[in-house]
Amino acid sequence: MAALNHPHIPPPLSLSNSIPIPSPTSTVPTRQTRSRRNPSQTPREGKSATVPPPFPWATNLRATVHSLNYLLTNQINTINGDVQCKRCERQYKISFNLQEKFNDIGSYIAQNKAQMHDRAPAVWMIPAFPTCRFCEQENSAKPVIADKKKAINWLFLLLGQMLGCCTLDQLKYFCKHTKNHRTGAKDRVLYLTYLGLCKQLNPNGPFDHNH
Repeated sequence: MAALNHPHIPPPLSLSNSIPIPSPTSTVPTRQTRSRRNPSQTPREGKSATVPPPFPWATNLRATVHSLNYLLTNQINTINGDVQCKRCERQYKISFNLQEKFNDIGSYIAQNKAQMHDRAPAVWMIPAFPTCRFCEQENSAKPVIADKKKAINWLFLLLGQMLGCCTLDQLKYFCKHTKNHRTGAKDRVLYLTYLGLCKQLNPNGPFDHNH
């Protein structure tokens, strides 16, 4: 009689057939949640080509400033921006004469471009800062660069020859939106940023990076 009870052991095996059933349904929510995340990310990545001009000397295109002729015609002769002293930490505005500072940079590029070999020189890589207005510490008034790339004061940084304070990521942002899709070391991308901004100001100047 005991032997007859053993053939009834297999029925539990039939219950095991029901185990895989919930597993496909349990994976469905994870797939759905992943598919839900992707659409929410795509609008953030798709940025418009135009933005509200962050400064009177900036256009509504990202990383683009008006030409020198436009600025002077519209009585925009002075470009200002925020700096902060590295010693006393006071923050204030300073201004540059547009025509004077751009002439200095343009002359420097015209005289030294052939020796640059598409790379920013040391004076651009390690900028010299103005003397602090308050504590009079030399080489101390460092530019305050906006956290949002679209709000960076590119022309102010150019005229002060302080573009080297930008991170490589910020400089690549400039090159991306000005059709200079270049990768490489910071000195190369910084060089392209200087020439790109100068060319925006004076399209007919000696600012093409192609030989």
